[in-house]
Amino acid sequence: MLPKISLSILFFFVLTTAFAQKPKTTTAQTTLAKPKLVVGIVVDQMRYDYLYRYYDKYTSGGFKRLMNEGFNCRNNHYDYAPTVTAAGHAAIFTGSVPAVDGIIGNEWFDQKYNRSVYCVEDSTVKTVGANSKAGLMSPKNLLVSTITDQLKIANAHQSKTIGIALKDRGAILPAGHTANGAYWFDSKDGSWITSSFYMNDLPQWVKDFNAKKMPQKYMVEGWKTLLPIEQYTESSIDNQPYESKLAGETNPVFPHELVARAGVNLLEVIRTTPFGNTLTKDFALAALENENLGKGSKTDFLTVSFSSTDYVGHSFGPNSIEVEDTYLRLDKDIAEMLATLDKTLGKNNYVVFLSADHGVADIPGFWQNNKLPAGIFDRSKALTEIKTALKSAFGEGEFVRAEDNSQIYLNHALLNEKKLSFSQVYEVVRETLLQHDEVADVVDLHNLGNTTLPNYQLNFIKNGYNPKRSGDISVVLNPSWFSGYKTGTTHGSLYRYDTHVPLLFFGWGVKAGETTSRTNISDIAPTVADLLNILEPNGSVGGVISGVKR
Repeated sequence: MLPKISLSILFFFVLTTAFAQKPKTTTAQTTLAKPKLVVGIVVDQMRYDYLYRYYDKYTSGGFKRLMNEGFNCRNNHYDYAPTVTAAGHAAIFTGSVPAVDGIIGNEWFDQKYNRSVYCVEDSTVKTVGANSKAGLMSPKNLLVSTITDQLKIANAHQSKTIGIALKDRGAILPAGHTANGAYWFDSKDGSWITSSFYMNDLPQWVKDFNAKKMPQKYMVEGWKTLLPIEQYTESSIDNQPYESKLAGETNPVFPHELVARAGVNLLEVIRTTPFGNTLTKDFALAALENENLGKGSKTDFLTVSFSSTDYVGHSFGPNSIEVEDTYLRLDKDIAEMLATLDKTLGKNNYVVFLSADHGVADIPGFWQNNKLPAGIFDRSKALTEIKTALKSAFGEGEFVRAEDNSQIYLNHALLNEKKLSFSQVYEVVRETLLQHDEVADVVDLHNLGNTTLPNYQLNFIKNGYNPKRSGDISVVLNPSWFSGYKTGTTHGSLYRYDTHVPLLFFGWGVKAGETTSRTNISDIAPTVADLLNILEPNGSVGGVISGVKR
């Protein structure tokens, strides 16, 4: 038995030891670190391979900086069709797909109103900044929230969000429903405009920018190549017969003079030159400065869509000197944006992501010259054949109400009147179209489980199908075939040249690296939400990309 004094000493020792081993308390972190600004860049029609095709000629401060100092998702794809501008911009910023967000194309046929609907049209608003109808636009047709909306909701609308693009849809859909502003280019007089959905008058800084007449100044010198033309070894020789000409020109060849001609609006032509992108960059930097983006207590969001790459790509194709020159100049524009952000906000105080709204097909004429299978599908002729076959099978009547986004909309009232089942009509349409070698399949959109498409392609159709806005029958062409024109090219398919696009993350909170694991466009918004510690958009179907976050 221990003496009493020994027990007291032992108790004291145990008590003091316990207190000594108790972890030290620290002051609780009251706020989570966040970037001052998020910049979401969309390069319209930028196919993935452009990152590497022109890599050696890019500057160190543009695409190379984003690739080498940021996180590169090298196997990034769209997972729906049609792959077009409005659907792409919506998917990037909603983390969703057309089946959910409702933006199934640049336009679609509305069966209720029996007319075509433009993706961002809104007759209830007014144009602000011009005397034209170019501002009768809003995001009302977008059925879900965007990552820009979620940021504002997360902090009681203390963030500022602004969308900018030459195209209205490229500005409006990324900016979302709660934006402080969205601005797009009106080529009627060369002004940046908006709609009364956002404001009743242009800010003074926008008026001042418009007063500078920047589009007219850019057109003066014409479009000459940035480098000596013989150095464009990544592209075909100039002046190909399958390239389109700029309005007023006689040949698709450098130098493009861009001089005034009768019946030609040069303010519209600027869209199909690299100067449209530079003008967009200038306006974005003006917004950065005058709206004090990134200078408040909460994270702000700026969306910038470079649209001229799409206009140039459609006209001249991905193997043209025009496209190469446009990307070399865009690289310099992006480098200037990053340098300005460094100067005004400080390095690593902002986060940037860059992607594209779709890719693009090579011009069929180019592929044919290289002995590869490709061509143009005569959509009008095929539609006439369908109507003739239906009348032959079922009697007189307008069985087809519309055709859009490679989908056929049938006249269901007429089918009911004639007591015809949808399957009867579908079989006639299918049999007629499959007589064309360039048609791969004809899909019954009401019975997707019975299609012969491989599962990989079937998912593209499912993700792109919205029962209230889509058609009844989808026409799938063979790879490298499209409904289009004798010159130039387009996009919209479920093939890799249209789905594989860049995805780069850079700056605050982003770890340098890359992944070749499959990522989808719908993963962008959830990944940005994870960086910002906010809820992803309400229609999101994507996931957080592993490895991006530092």
